[in-house]
Amino acid sequence: MEAYNEIKKPSKAEQLLAQKSYSPLISAIENLKSDRTEIEIEETGEKITIPKSALSLLGTILKAMSQGNPISIVPIATEVTTQSAADMLSCSRPHLVKLLEEGKLPYTKVGKHRRIMFEDVIKYKQQMKEAQKQYLIEIMNADEESGLYDT
Repeated sequence: MEAYNEIKKPSKAEQLLAQKSYSPLISAIENLKSDRTEIEIEETGEKITIPKSALSLLGTILKAMSQGNPISIVPIATEVTTQSAADMLSCSRPHLVKLLEEGKLPYTKVGKHRRIMFEDVIKYKQQMKEAQKQYLIEIMNADEESGLYDT
């Protein structure tokens, strides 16, 4: 999980290059007929066959970089420590351990250490965001019903 700890924002030069590259790449991807495509590295003349899905991922990376967002690619099957999971959820490690013990997040034990699947942490984070969104909608509806917005 070292890659997660080494995330850096793209430089201005990288942002500009990503902005210039994004549209032509997306346009090229849309015109592809096959799920496999051959690309050529101009500097070396080397040709590489890659899946179309990898090019689409590159497009997603370029878009994020062009907006100045940091990028990290983590295999879904990666296990993370409780501290890494707590960092991803922006909570304390003791709070995360409480979530684990309450069964809100699945985990395994390796010796005395708990390990959580990266995918499970991301799913939980998405569920929490959705729950927060629903709570806000309920609060707004309650305020509206009580006439709080009436003049």
